[in-house]
Amino acid sequence: MAKFPPISSKLPVMLHGADYNPEQWSDYPEVLAEDIRLMKLANCNVMSIGIFSWVKLEPEEGRFTFDWMDRVLNSFADNGIYAFLATPSGARPAWMSAKYPEVLRVGSNRVRNLHGFRHNHCYTSSLYRDKVAIINTELAIRYANHPAVIGWHISNEFGGECHCEDCQQAFREWLRRKYETLDAVNHAWWTTFWSHTYTAWEQIESPSSHGETQVHGLNLDWKRFVSEQTIDFCKHEIGTVRGFNPELPITTNMHMIEGIDYRKLAKELDVISWDAYPDWHYTEDDDDSRLAAWTAMHYDLMRSFKNKPFLLMESTPSMTNWQSVSKLKRPGMHKLSSLQAVSHGADSVQYFQWRKSRGSSEKFHGAVVDHSGQENTRVFQDVAQLGELLGNLAEIVGTGTPTEVAILFDWDNRWAVKDAQGIRNSGIRFEETVLQHYRAFWELGIPADLIGTEDNLSKYKVIVAPMLYLIREADGERIRQFVEQGGTFVTTYWSGIVNETDLCHLGGFPGPLRGTLGIWAEETEGLHARDSNGIVFRPESAWGLSGEYAAHEIAELVHLEGAEILAEYKSDFYAGRPALTRHSLGNGKAYYLATRVKELDFYVKLYDAISRETGLRYALPESELPQGVTAQVRTDGVREYVFVQNFSRAEQTIRLDSQGYTDVVTGQPVSGTLELPVHGISIIGRSR
Repeated sequence: MAKFPPISSKLPVMLHGADYNPEQWSDYPEVLAEDIRLMKLANCNVMSIGIFSWVKLEPEEGRFTFDWMDRVLNSFADNGIYAFLATPSGARPAWMSAKYPEVLRVGSNRVRNLHGFRHNHCYTSSLYRDKVAIINTELAIRYANHPAVIGWHISNEFGGECHCEDCQQAFREWLRRKYETLDAVNHAWWTTFWSHTYTAWEQIESPSSHGETQVHGLNLDWKRFVSEQTIDFCKHEIGTVRGFNPELPITTNMHMIEGIDYRKLAKELDVISWDAYPDWHYTEDDDDSRLAAWTAMHYDLMRSFKNKPFLLMESTPSMTNWQSVSKLKRPGMHKLSSLQAVSHGADSVQYFQWRKSRGSSEKFHGAVVDHSGQENTRVFQDVAQLGELLGNLAEIVGTGTPTEVAILFDWDNRWAVKDAQGIRNSGIRFEETVLQHYRAFWELGIPADLIGTEDNLSKYKVIVAPMLYLIREADGERIRQFVEQGGTFVTTYWSGIVNETDLCHLGGFPGPLRGTLGIWAEETEGLHARDSNGIVFRPESAWGLSGEYAAHEIAELVHLEGAEILAEYKSDFYAGRPALTRHSLGNGKAYYLATRVKELDFYVKLYDAISRETGLRYALPESELPQGVTAQVRTDGVREYVFVQNFSRAEQTIRLDSQGYTDVVTGQPVSGTLELPVHGISIIGRSR
C-alpha cells in the first residue's frame, strides 16, 4: 500500500484549522487583525471561508463586493495560512427570497416556506441554479488561482427536500426514465393494494402526511430522487468552478443527512469531508466507548468511499449548542477525539468555529476563540497543543488503512428497512444493529471498511451484512460467488426480505441469500421488553465457545437447509431451534444470526473466533485489549502507525508484542507495555 498524495501540494502536512466568518466582524477591524495572530499561536494552517457569505459578497442583485475577501485571503497568504474557499449556496440572501420567492422550498404539506434558516431552497429551481452559477463564477474568476486557496468547499451540509411543482414534475420525469411505462411503475410499487393504481403520470405526487405514505415503493423512489436531485445540484455547482483551476481539489462537508446517498455523492468529489459532533460524556456512567465506536464507524464510512484519506472538516473544540445537554470536553478528550479521526484516515482536524459569533443561534457554540477574545483559555491551549502535535505527524499524511473486513451499509436498504411496517414499529434500530457488529471489530482492534453491495467484494476476507433487508437478485449472486471463492459472509435476521422496489422476495426468506446461507427463515417476530429468551452456544460446533446470552427485540424461526447449528434458543417454543448457523459453500462459509443479542461480549467472541479462523490481521496481534480500548492502523506500505486509544473509564495497561516499536512523536523506543490514562492515546510505529 503506497502513500496517497496530500490534499494540496501547497500544504503537505496535517491540516489544522476552522470555519472562519470574518464577514461577521467587518465592523471590528481590531478583531480581524487579532485573528491572524491567534491562528498562528494556535498552530492553525487552514481556514474554511465564505460558507455563508453570499449577502456580503453580493449585497444586492448583480453588485459584488470582494474587497473584504481580498484583504482576508491576502493576509492569509502573507502569514502562511491557507483556505478552503466555499461557495455560498447554503443560505441565500433575503433580497433573493423577496424578489424570487419561487427559490424557497415547499414542504410536504405543499406550503411554501418563508425566508429563513439555511438550505431553504429548491434544488430543482432553474432560477436558483442560475443565481448560484453567477456568484460561483465570480468567485472562481477572482480566487481560483489565489496563492492562499487550496481547495473548493461546495456549499455546506447538503440536505432537505422540496415538494414544489417543479420538483413534482422532475420526479415524474425521473420515474419515466427509470420505468418507461406506468404499468411498470404500478407493478414495481404494487399499487393494486388499496386500489392505488395510477392511470396517468400526473397523478403521481411525492409522499405527504395528508396524502400518500403507504406505498413503500413510492416512498423509496422519492428518497432516491431527492438524493439524486441534491447530488445533481452539487454537480452543477462543481461545474461552475472546476474549469478555472482544475488542480484545485473539490469537496463538500457531509454530516450524516439521511436523505442523501453519500456513497453516490462521493463519486462527484475529489476528497471526502465529514463533520463530527459526538456528545462525549453523555451517559450516566460516563462510558464513552459505545459512542467512540459509533464515531469511528462513521469515520471508516467516509474513508471507505474512496479508500483514501478524508478530511475532518468540522468538529467542536469544546461543546456544541444544539445537543440535548451541552457538555465540555474533559481533560484529554480533545486530543483523543481529534486523533481518533486521524487514526481512521483523516488528514485534517478542523473545527466549527474559529471565533464565537456574537449573536444569533450559534453564539454559544464551541469555538477556538471564546467571547473573551484571547488565548488564555483551556480550549485555546488544547487546540494549540494539538496543532503542535499534528505538526509532528507529517509522515502519516497520505497513509492508508489496511482492511480485510467490510460491513455492508447501503442507503437503499437503510431507507427501506426503516420504512417497513412490520415486526418492530417501535424502532427497528438499523444503525444500532450495524454498530453492534462493527463495534466487535473495533474492540478487537481490527480495521474495517463500510461498503455497498455494488462495491468490490473480492478484496475482503470477511463481509458482514447486518439486516440486509433490501437486496437485489444480482447482489445475492455476487455474495454467493464471494463465499464459494473462499470468503466468509455473516448476516442476520430480517435479511433478504425485499427487492430493489420494496417488493417481497417470493419463494421464502432470506430470498437471494437462502442458498448461500443454507437456511429458511419461516417467521420473524418483534419481542417486548418483557419477553425473555436466550441463546446458548453448542461448544462442540462453535470453536469451543460456551455461554448463554440474552435474545431480545427480534427473533426468527429458522429451518436448516444444509447449515449447521452453532447456537440455539434456550426457551419458549423456540427452545432448541437454530439461533446461529454456519453453512459451508465452495471454499467459504456463511453465517446467519437469527436473533438480536443484547451483550457486546457475544459479538466480540463471535468475531474474534471468525477473525482467527479466517486469518484477519489485528492491529496489536498479541495484545488483549480491555473493553473501551481500541487500536487502529495507518500505513504507507513500509511503516505502520498504530493508534492505541483509551475510551474506557479507567487507566489501562496494554501489553505489546515483541515487534520493535517507537513513539511516533518523540522517536523513543517503546517496549513491554503501554500505560494509558483515562482519555489517553499513544501513537507507536513499527515496520510493516
